[in-house]
Amino acid sequence: MVGYGPEDDHFVAELTYNYGVGEYRLGSDFLGMTLMSSQAVSNARKMAWPLKEVATGLFETEAPGGYKFFLEDTEQPKQDPVLKVTLAVSNLQKSVSYWSDLLGMKVYETDEKKQRALLGYADNQCKLELQGMGGAVDHGTAFGRIAFSCPKEELPNIEALMKKEKQKILTPLVSLDTPGKATVQVIILADPDGHEICFVGDEAFRELSMLDPNGNKMLDDAMAADKSDEWFAKHKIQKASA
Repeated sequence: MVGYGPEDDHFVAELTYNYGVGEYRLGSDFLGMTLMSSQAVSNARKMAWPLKEVATGLFETEAPGGYKFFLEDTEQPKQDPVLKVTLAVSNLQKSVSYWSDLLGMKVYETDEKKQRALLGYADNQCKLELQGMGGAVDHGTAFGRIAFSCPKEELPNIEALMKKEKQKILTPLVSLDTPGKATVQVIILADPDGHEICFVGDEAFRELSMLDPNGNKMLDDAMAADKSDEWFAKHKIQKASA
């Protein structure tokens, strides 16, 4: 998990690495993450990382896997600088209804002409932007899911509502054990375009998501210890494409 602060009040991204997979095929589902940070723009320039100015003070860049990031060249705020995550949808009205009427998100902005809507659960949290595509959403093989925590007593109500409305439930409400740590309850849904949505009980999740002061070192050590490229080269085997 990587982010700008504790998961209690910051949006974080989960990076998953599979040793035997050489590449994933990107789909059209994830359109990017927007954050406010002149420091990020400065860092990219120092590293000669490709930047494209798509609007005044707004730069587009790509992570190594091809995921897009949009950087606002303004001073990074004290709170979470991640402003929004943008997902593609095939039918904007249908998706807004799902996320707002069923999942309870507040609609902050809508623009029928540009086929976009901005939603969220709180004014001071990262927002979800839905962008209409006018066609089917392709999830490729690199798709992930978006997750939210909520009081665990709300999880059965979410499941009951989805069943009542005949919406897709990918993983019914279940308890997941973590050896030596808290047991969390989760339910995983899918919206009209198949975007996966996980709701997790907040009480246990807070224990599991505590900031690890050694996190950076552990990640660096794990990456340094990864010799999978050498192993595949030695055995003259090419890593698979997912």
